[in-house]
Amino acid sequence: MPAHAKPIENKTLLRYLPSVDVLIEDLRSKSGEGSSDSILASAAREAIEIQRRRILTGEMIENGSAGQPYADTTQIRAALHCEILREAHDLLIAGQTPDHRHVINATGIVLHTNLGRAPLSEAACQALIEVSRSYSNLEYDLKAGQRGMRGGAIESLLQILTGSESAVVVNNNAAAVMFSIRMMAEGKEAIVSRGELVEIGGSFRIPDIIAQSGSVMVEVGSTNKTHLSDYERAIGPKTGLLFKAHTSNFRIVGFTEEVSREDLAALAHARGLPILEDLGSGCLANLPGIPNEPTISSSVKAGIDVITFSGDKLLGGPQAGIIVGKSVWVDKLKNHPMMRALRLDKLALAALEATLRTYLDSDRAMREVPALRMIAEKTDATRARAESLLAALGENAARILRAELAKSKGRVGGGAMPLTELESWAVSLKPERISSNRMDSLLRRSDPPTVTRIRDGHLLLDMRCVNDEEIEPLARIVREMAKYVP
Repeated sequence: MPAHAKPIENKTLLRYLPSVDVLIEDLRSKSGEGSSDSILASAAREAIEIQRRRILTGEMIENGSAGQPYADTTQIRAALHCEILREAHDLLIAGQTPDHRHVINATGIVLHTNLGRAPLSEAACQALIEVSRSYSNLEYDLKAGQRGMRGGAIESLLQILTGSESAVVVNNNAAAVMFSIRMMAEGKEAIVSRGELVEIGGSFRIPDIIAQSGSVMVEVGSTNKTHLSDYERAIGPKTGLLFKAHTSNFRIVGFTEEVSREDLAALAHARGLPILEDLGSGCLANLPGIPNEPTISSSVKAGIDVITFSGDKLLGGPQAGIIVGKSVWVDKLKNHPMMRALRLDKLALAALEATLRTYLDSDRAMREVPALRMIAEKTDATRARAESLLAALGENAARILRAELAKSKGRVGGGAMPLTELESWAVSLKPERISSNRMDSLLRRSDPPTVTRIRDGHLLLDMRCVNDEEIEPLARIVREMAKYVP
């Protein structure tokens, strides 16, 4: 390139974008004859628009193989055409791939709400396969030879594991909370502390759930302090329920005070009222090395009448809303007309039962329930996997991507243990001529897709949630990504 040549401004690059018709022909030869012209044209237009946005936002890297600015329009056209053709081809492949699929979680967040929260144990997966590929005794009593009760085994397991008198399951915890309040206090007042008016995910807020249940919310105390006397003063002839919500997705620290579940239960029963507690995250066992999270059995022992929690958070099972407590209240839920609308299907029931059976042996649960194992895993184990990934990248890709080991901090996630940081190790990537956002985009569209975290301009592949079987596929897609670095 002549020494006097000047780089071309980014906006000027727009005139060198290829036409849709040209891309269609190239895509047909690259991707085969299986796609119609309309599908090819759609992929071409979307790829062109993606590149247009990159150019306008300055993401387009205008460098040749020697790292010098392009000045030759032929080179620019060829580079843009090649990049957009690859983008369009990737879009075609993505269009033929199931949208809901396996993702490598390299964020360090164990219960990642957007990534499906808790991965299931092998036992739960096997149970899913068994009941999905054949008929099952979903509502058939094999001993009696007649119609049986759906979920009866699960209810028995929950009674054993929590010490409760009765149990029932519905399709998610928001439904469990709303259903319970509706049954216990419809048309009456539900008293709750201002410091517990949480949003429990997906913009579902406690005040909204209480309103939808047909109850009237009565707030007591202040955001940071609520006393037993606040509840006492609020109880009146219209009161139907005392409600306690575990603030599992945030913490108020400093000058704080809350009423214990034991004292609140004693007050409720002294006034002839029931008490409901939403524990949200569903902790059945104390995790070693992790700050204590209230367990379901501790609430049962405290005298709470009805306790609700999730199946897919700290419990480590499928999505479900689990309700345990005193039979006088829980049995009413079982016989309520709404149960048919809220009940679990056979697949979720199978996975939940298998997960709960694992908890009958606490040591086995820590080994086999993935969420528990990942939360409690020692930092050295995450470092060993990070070292394995770095070695699997190979010297060339590691050099291009400037890959190195880095300390990282993950989270429990899923609205549980908000102050708990999980010390971990990651592989950090920070090449010179491709942004972290661009790498993140490429990895999200890889096979399998990989979701990462960006910190201070570095792309981090946190290894806490990456299992041994995923290291080689992850190394392969990172090596592929290195080919796109100019």
